Amino acid sequence: MIRRLLSSIALVLPLSVLAAQPAAPAVEARSFILIDGQSNQTLVAGNADMRIEPASLTKLMTAYLTFKSLREGQLKLDQMLTVSREAQSREGSRMFVDARVPVSVDDLIKGVIVQSGNDACVVLAEALAGSEQGFVQLMNREAQRLGLANTHYLDSTGLTGEGQYTTAEDLAKLAQAIIRDFPEYYPIYSMKSFSYNNIKQDNRNLLLYRDAEVDGLKTGHTSTAGYNLVSSTKRDGRRLIAVVTGTTSMEARARESAKLLNWGTSVWETPRLFTAGQEVRNLPVYKGQTNNVRVGVANDHYLTIPRGAAAALVQEITLPTHLVAPLTAGQQVGSLRVRDGDTVLAEYPLAVLDEVQQGSWWRRLIDTIRLWFA
Repeated sequence: MIRRLLSSIALVLPLSVLAAQPAAPAVEARSFILIDGQSNQTLVAGNADMRIEPASLTKLMTAYLTFKSLREGQLKLDQMLTVSREAQSREGSRMFVDARVPVSVDDLIKGVIVQSGNDACVVLAEALAGSEQGFVQLMNREAQRLGLANTHYLDSTGLTGEGQYTTAEDLAKLAQAIIRDFPEYYPIYSMKSFSYNNIKQDNRNLLLYRDAEVDGLKTGHTSTAGYNLVSSTKRDGRRLIAVVTGTTSMEARARESAKLLNWGTSVWETPRLFTAGQEVRNLPVYKGQTNNVRVGVANDHYLTIPRGAAAALVQEITLPTHLVAPLTAGQQVGSLRVRDGDTVLAEYPLAVLDEVQQGSWWRRLIDTIRLWFA
């Protein structure tokens, strides 16, 4: 249980439990990052903002836009799409679509995610934007909207090298967006194999076969990019996302990713500090239809900390002594800080939880006089 402390009280702790961060594992990768999906905190990173060649990790954005089109009704899962000669002949990893045979959107999505089919990507791109280049414009626009500041796409597959780039940090953000925005489609990322055109292909994410709690997401490889993996696990209700890039083999990317996920699980925990709508204080209200109003947090708030550190955390609340109507629900009126010793770990806004309309003219007059003496 986190102890509550008013801002007017001196904060004294004998020792900061977070002063020494847990030692991170040595990760053999060109760049890497591990984030907690609930708190949005980065637990460890190495060269996470360095531009890299995304290779087939590009398909994360291709899938994201496909999911978005399904939600908006532009596509349907059972819709049959025509395969162009351009799509059928696309080199690299393939789903083995046939220009003579229409293919369902559902199969194409599995072909993109499980089989990493470049041909499937082109079919979807052409269906959604008329051409792959038109689809690339949508990809870059969506990257900007999602805050992927160091990502730029040139195709839907990741085959293009020079001029197409991303970072481990951006890949983690994109993976988190897929999980958050499209939970109904995310289970596809845990499929271990998929068969199309009488050809069965296995998912190249080795962690799916080794850890039952790993449920995604995507592999990528070219001779220049090395072996990349965006992986995720949900253990005890807690979501972790790891990205490793530029490793030397399929085995290496699985091994290094497992290091990060296991370290994040065993060393860190993410308690929910506050629940949406949770009352923190009840403040007096002047000139309103009611005498008091609840003040609290509008959203769930999580904080990732070393295991066992929660007992030493304290709250520091900053609020006025009273409020004056009218007040709208959600109106920010203060803040709440979570501290470890002298270190501020997080700060959350405190808001009015209920609307308070102005009272009668008589109530306003009386309270005006009361405020003179308050």
